[in-house]
Amino acid sequence: MSIARISAVSLRHIYLIRNNPSRLASVFLWLLVDVTLWGFISKYLGSMGQATFSFTTVILGAIILWEFVTRVQQGMMTGFLEDVWSQNFINYFASPLRLSEYLGGTVLTSLATGLLGFLMVIVVAAVAFGYDILVIGILLVPSMAILFVFGISMGVVVSALIFRLGPTAEWLGWPIPLVLSLFSGVFYPVGTLPSALQLVARIIPASYVFESVRAVVSGHSLSTAILFQLLIAAVLALFYLASAYFLFLHVYRRNLENGSIVQFSAESF
Repeated sequence: MSIARISAVSLRHIYLIRNNPSRLASVFLWLLVDVTLWGFISKYLGSMGQATFSFTTVILGAIILWEFVTRVQQGMMTGFLEDVWSQNFINYFASPLRLSEYLGGTVLTSLATGLLGFLMVIVVAAVAFGYDILVIGILLVPSMAILFVFGISMGVVVSALIFRLGPTAEWLGWPIPLVLSLFSGVFYPVGTLPSALQLVARIIPASYVFESVRAVVSGHSLSTAILFQLLIAAVLALFYLASAYFLFLHVYRRNLENGSIVQFSAESF
């Protein structure tokens, strides 16, 4: 793979954001709204009764991490959609650009926007609600790495679905993070779910991450059991990433063979 070509793809998407500031709304506005909303909800819940733990610490931290996953997934998806909307996708592959390099460029853009959004919300959470993300401790680094890989996997899968079903299928990608949050233990422990749904949660890497983070912020020490949970999450996330890439590659080759790729050309719009 060529680092220069990967950087060029990423740079194009950065120029799109820079030249149209309204695109920043998708990166920062919803993050700010969600974190502020859940910050006030957490403060309200903490003021009721005699809670033995901080709702702000438990809930707001989970929301910040899940919003990071969501921004990464949607950043990956919107990067692909930008090329579809601008009728530019096929033009890429008139050049020596490889599919892996194209995806690598969108991953770089998603990483940049995801980290910028993450930094913004932890500052807002600290100033407005007194929340310190460092309460998670050293677990923050592997947790974010696993969630990033999982978010990229979701973004690639959604892009593959749009690529297979056509541009009108973009609506499939927006609710996916919300649906997966039901099984990921973001707002509540996985044990709260019915037994059948717990089985679904066990194949989602994020569920292991949030269970581990919840245990640490609730006062448990960083044990071997928690590290093992993170290992399972990392293996699942990498497996899904590899599977997502091969799915996109399969769809790309299928579209080339049957001519469906022409629906992404300028003439089809």
